[in-house]
Amino acid sequence: MSGLFANRAARRRMGTYVGFLVTSVLLMAISANPLVRDVQNGIAFAFRPFEVTVDGLAHDVSSIGAALGEIDQLRRDNEALRRDNEQLRLDNRSAAELRRENDQLTGLLQLRQGLNFETTAAAVIARETSEARRVVVIDRGSDDGIKVGHVVIAAGAALVGRVIEVGPTFSRVLLLSDSTSTVIGQLLSSAATGKVVGQPGGALVMQDVDSTVTVPIGEEVFTAGIELAGGIRSPYPKGLLIGQVVDVSRDPNEVVQTVYLQPAAPLDRLEFVLVITDYEGGLSGGPDASTPPCEPTASGVLPNTDEPCATKAPAP
Repeated sequence: MSGLFANRAARRRMGTYVGFLVTSVLLMAISANPLVRDVQNGIAFAFRPFEVTVDGLAHDVSSIGAALGEIDQLRRDNEALRRDNEQLRLDNRSAAELRRENDQLTGLLQLRQGLNFETTAAAVIARETSEARRVVVIDRGSDDGIKVGHVVIAAGAALVGRVIEVGPTFSRVLLLSDSTSTVIGQLLSSAATGKVVGQPGGALVMQDVDSTVTVPIGEEVFTAGIELAGGIRSPYPKGLLIGQVVDVSRDPNEVVQTVYLQPAAPLDRLEFVLVITDYEGGLSGGPDASTPPCEPTASGVLPNTDEPCATKAPAP
């Protein structure tokens, strides 16, 4: 019985094989027929546009994917470049600031080497600026030998002001542009003198200049450093640059004229200064010297000068 089933399975496999063989031979015979080949070519030609379209679509899809990948990579690269550029801008800004500070310090060093006074360098750490008050705070004090009355200058030997208060590690400096500041200035070309006072807003006015003197615009004004009889010295040494003439007011009926000055030092933008520590103005001989014969004004200075009376002179 089992042999019968085996013979049947073998016959079925043989029949299937023979069927495939006959079909292959028939297909080969048909494909060799010119008519069949023409039909095949026609069908291939008819479907060729579809093949091209499908192939182009596949290529386009592939290109779009590649482009999206490139766009994403470009975005990441642009972000990295933007960060690098921002860092470069910050570095350049820091380098420019360092160069500017270095130039200022170099100018002060050159000035110190050319002065005949002992000086201490200081940085401005605070400002007290209003219409009527012009004061800066520097980072040097009594621990550094700073005293009340010491003169403060900037680059170019430009006068800044005087120390009015001293702490162990700081000092307050009354600026030349303060409304309570007074210094005797001297014109460079004519040697004519006048009283330079601060004005609200930071301007400088040189008062009581002889009206017969011609004062050209741009003329430089320096500290006069006048010494009076009795050993009285000016609070400011001679030859410090106060400013330049920007305007002149003349009245034909007056014997004096008024000169307006642009401060030589950038008083509202000071960063570094020098403090002259070995110049002593006022009455020579110390605080116990006899009082000179003078009648001080309400501000405590000698009439028409910047010289303090003995009681107002800074202690040596």
